[in-house]
This record gives sequence, structure tokens and C-alpha cells, in this order.
Amino acid sequence: MLKFDHVSKAYKGSKKAVNDISIEIERGEFIVFIGPSGCGKTTTMKMINRLIEPSEGTISIEGQNILEKDYVQLRREIGYVIQQIGLFPHMTIQENIALVPKLLKWPESKRRERAMELLKLVNMTDDFLNRYPHELSGGQQQRVGILRALAADPPLILMDEPFSALDPITRDSLQEEFKKLQKTLNKTIVFVTHDMDEALKIADRIVIMRDGEFVQIGTPDEILRNPANDFVEEFIGKERLIQARPSIQTVEQIMNTNPATVTAHKLLSQAITLMKEKRVDSLLVVDEQHKLEGYIDVEMIEQNRNKADTVGEIMETVFYKVETDTLLRDTVYKILKRSLKYAPVVDKNNHLVGIVTRASLVDIVYDSIWGNEEGLAAAGQE
Repeated sequence: MLKFDHVSKAYKGSKKAVNDISIEIERGEFIVFIGPSGCGKTTTMKMINRLIEPSEGTISIEGQNILEKDYVQLRREIGYVIQQIGLFPHMTIQENIALVPKLLKWPESKRRERAMELLKLVNMTDDFLNRYPHELSGGQQQRVGILRALAADPPLILMDEPFSALDPITRDSLQEEFKKLQKTLNKTIVFVTHDMDEALKIADRIVIMRDGEFVQIGTPDEILRNPANDFVEEFIGKERLIQARPSIQTVEQIMNTNPATVTAHKLLSQAITLMKEKRVDSLLVVDEQHKLEGYIDVEMIEQNRNKADTVGEIMETVFYKVETDTLLRDTVYKILKRSLKYAPVVDKNNHLVGIVTRASLVDIVYDSIWGNEEGLAAAGQE
């Protein structure tokens, strides 16, 4: 699908920003470029749509050298999402999404139909079509920026740190949402980030760069298990190199399948009684179909006992949750890094199926670190 063949980029009076890189990217693959500031990752990506021209070597898409194509036509055939989103404030959401189709002279009815179709993919309704960017949240604006890149159905999409300006919870949600979308649509993605957590979560393969060169290319697990050198190990971070037991891969394998729950219409006094019975300080809030709606804890009840009567009035609806097939290594790092007590586990339809606690994750990390060391110590004593 996309091939770099001994590509370099040099500027006058300075060393090469990108030096003799080669890689082949398959159709439908999610590639993430990552490295320290100034390593050449953004320059590498911008050479693909000729925002920056390569000095040496060849970049080809579907076997055709990009320098042999008209650069305007090339850019219209490649989706592009940037950190600043770049929505036009004077255009409606429909007009923003359908910008490239309009340049390609699609009829108005087809452009509107395409915008409606794409909004459904990210759980946004037709009501958004006639709104303006300032009427949307940051996460919604970023979704629209992604949809605009998908509008003309390009096989290749470039993404330059698209989620870095968002709050952590919105960012987590969008990462998961976009990864699912990419798999569904089978798009080839070249994604630039400075965040190793993000790279490990979304990439099929990660390309680690330093001083304009590729240091290591591999799947997240390959890089975590076999860092190429000290630089990669330091860049990844030793805490991420802690591996759970090989037999445990997903949260479903370690979750508690009987979390304490309550429904939104219950009285706060009933919630307190339930907490006492279950010997917990928080409850997950579910509806009649057992879909997860939020959570409530004892501090929230204490702060609001004279202001509210029911759980639904004070429950928190923004929180970190994971799906059953979420990789355990992602969850370990996220919960321990953020000092979270737990993460609810849901299925594809947001039904609550379990909970992963900080205590259970600490047990696994303990076994990974101290279990190995105790084994080595025992071996040394024999």
C-alpha cells in the first residue's frame, strides 16, 4: 500500500532531518511513528502527502511514485487529521465534513448523505449537521475532524497527534472509538504521536525514531518484550516493561464478575445500606438491562445528602472503563498511573460484566517482579 525506499530529507546548512529510511506498510495496517521531539516523525509523515518534499529516495502508494502525481490530486486522495482539528468556524458540520467531496464535485444530496452516514459511525445524530464547530465539545469537534478525513473514502489517512489536546478520558474514548472504526473500514493509518501509551494501545506496528532514523519497528508486544537497545528501553519506560504472566492477556481473565451495583432510582440511604452489606465504598450504577450508566461513592453521598434523594441525581457519568478484550498491559499501566481504585468491564453493548480492581492488578505486578526475582534467588542458592 505505502512504501518508503531509502528516503531522506535534508535542509540546507543542517544535518538530515530524515536519513535513509525504508519501510513497507500493508493495506489496512495501523502504523504509529513515535520518538522524542525533533526525531523526524512528523517530517516523515508530511512527506507522504508532499507537504514536505523528499530529498532522496522514493515514496510510492500502490506502486506509484508520489512525485509523479499532481500534488493537489494526491492530497485529495489522502485523509489528513491534525492536532488543531482545523474545522472552519463559518461552516456547518455538514459543510466541514463534506469539504473534500465538494472539491471533487459530488452533488449536494450525495454530500449530505455521506455526512449523515459518517456521523452515525461515531454515534452522532443528524441533529449535528446544521450546527457550527463552536457548538460542539472538544471531543465532538475531533470526531468531526476525523470524519472529514474519511469523507471521500480515501484508502490512506495521515494523523498528526490528533488527540493530544484532549482531556484524558475523552482521549481514551476516542482512541478506542477510532481503532474500532479503522478495523471496520479497513483503512491504512499513519499516525504520529509523542505518547507511548497511545502508541501501545492503537498500533498494529510501532516505528520508534531517533535523529531521523528508524531505531526499532515492531508490534507493541515485540517492542515491550524485546526493546532493541537502551534508548528504546528508556523511551518506553521501565514501568511499561513490567509484563503480566504470559498466560494472562486480557482483563476478562482476571476480572471479578460480581461487582456491587445499584440502579439510578434508588434512594441514597438504600445505596449506603448496600455499600455496608457489600463492604465497599462505591457502587456501579446500571439500568434495568444492566447497562453501565455511572458510579457513586460514599464521599459523593456525604457531600450531597442534604441536596439530593436518589442515586441518579448525583452519580458520576464520566469515568474510565474497559471492554472484556482490552489488553491487560494497557489496564495495568492506566490504573496504576492514575491511582484509580478500579475499572468497570463492559461488553460491546456497554453491559456491565465485571470489574478489575487495583488490588488484583498489584498482585499481578508483584508476581511479575518479585516472583521472578525470588525464583532467581532460589536458583542461585542451589
